[in-house]
Amino acid sequence: MREPIELSVQECLDRLATEVFGRLAFTTPGGPRIVPVNYVLIDDNVVFRTTPYSEVATHAMGKAVAFEVDQVDYGRQTGWSVVVHGTLEEVDLTDLEDQRSAWVPQPWAGGVRNLHVRVRGQMLTGRRLRDDSISTPPPRRVL
Repeated sequence: MREPIELSVQECLDRLATEVFGRLAFTTPGGPRIVPVNYVLIDDNVVFRTTPYSEVATHAMGKAVAFEVDQVDYGRQTGWSVVVHGTLEEVDLTDLEDQRSAWVPQPWAGGVRNLHVRVRGQMLTGRRLRDDSISTPPPRRVL
């Protein structure tokens, strides 16, 4: 059996930068929620778009959230997972001007999603299961 290996902060950031899809976990009055979102990593913050009337905007703004990204190879029983613990906050579009030319998170779901938010990370953790036959792809840094 493979033992999990803790990832460094830089390894966690590198893995976050290689993906575009993750899950946001937060609490509502009706209980916990986990919603899938597509995102971009900007200045080591997870940035995505939502609607001002979504559960995310209604219940998670200014509150503690967790954002998780993972990659799994079921056949080899290997993979990794990174979790960002932090606070969800609105992003002023002027803060994104320099990065908008690189890539703006484009929602996959329909509808108008004009509220840009970020998970301002306070703690970053990650683990992986080692498989020496698989090399880790180089990170895709957006910025």
